[in-house]
Amino acid sequence: MGAQLRVYKQKISSAQTTKKITKAMELIAASRIQKAMARVKASTPFARAVTRAVSAVATHSNVQHPLTQEPEVIRRSAVVIFTSDRGLAGAFNSQVLREGLELAELLRSQGKEIAFYLVGRKAVGYFQFRKLASIAQWTGDTDTPQFRTAEEISSELLEAFGRGGENDGVDEINLVYNRFVSMMTQTPETLRLLPLEIVESEGDVDDHAVYPLYEFEPDAETVLDSLLPVYVQSRVFNALLQSSAAKHAATQKAMKSASDNADKLITDYTRLRNNARQAEITQQIAEIVGGADALSSAK
Repeated sequence: MGAQLRVYKQKISSAQTTKKITKAMELIAASRIQKAMARVKASTPFARAVTRAVSAVATHSNVQHPLTQEPEVIRRSAVVIFTSDRGLAGAFNSQVLREGLELAELLRSQGKEIAFYLVGRKAVGYFQFRKLASIAQWTGDTDTPQFRTAEEISSELLEAFGRGGENDGVDEINLVYNRFVSMMTQTPETLRLLPLEIVESEGDVDDHAVYPLYEFEPDAETVLDSLLPVYVQSRVFNALLQSSAAKHAATQKAMKSASDNADKLITDYTRLRNNARQAEITQQIAEIVGGADALSSAK
């Protein structure tokens, strides 16, 4: 009985220590999520504005720009997967990796070769463990993403897109990341970045509405040359920020669940310890009474 009591005490102590760690991580994630949400909120209007500007130039001009023109044959597709550098975030990384691999299978079924670009140590570790090839990797900047990381990723993607699938580059670019919906919901999302096929509108399109005419200085091609790198950078940076906010929310939710489970374990083991201690006391009383009876019978 004494050994059993010691086991229960050790398990209770272990659960209490685990609860302290998970509670601290939950509080840290809660403090970071507000900053991450503020950065997403600040970057989203700029990304939308740049997207509308690029869409306007592409829609209202007759220029055939390589970044907006659909190639006749798409030989090679880039899939950029955004994960985190750290775990303890529930299904955050597994669901975006699954989404990226499912997209890759779909593109392969269409006869396209896949080029993976990985963001975050979890994606890198996943691909290394399964011996899957990747073109480029970026790690160490997923908790609080900096714009220079988005610039590096965008530069690599645009350089590969400029070469084209025939010259060991890519013909299209797809981003796969977790989008922050709410504190309880983070959904994997796929965005086809290039070639540009985005025309955003607010509400329903009015067939009888009069839309403005656009003039471009010095010309539409020069405007596109200047806008498209900014568009790619803004979209990649927004994906990094969305993934960061979603990761902190997922961590907070996972650590809250872990703390609740630790509380349940502590309650269960405390009950078992009390039962074992009561059984030990009962056994000791029974032994005393039995010994007293034996002494009285001997007289």
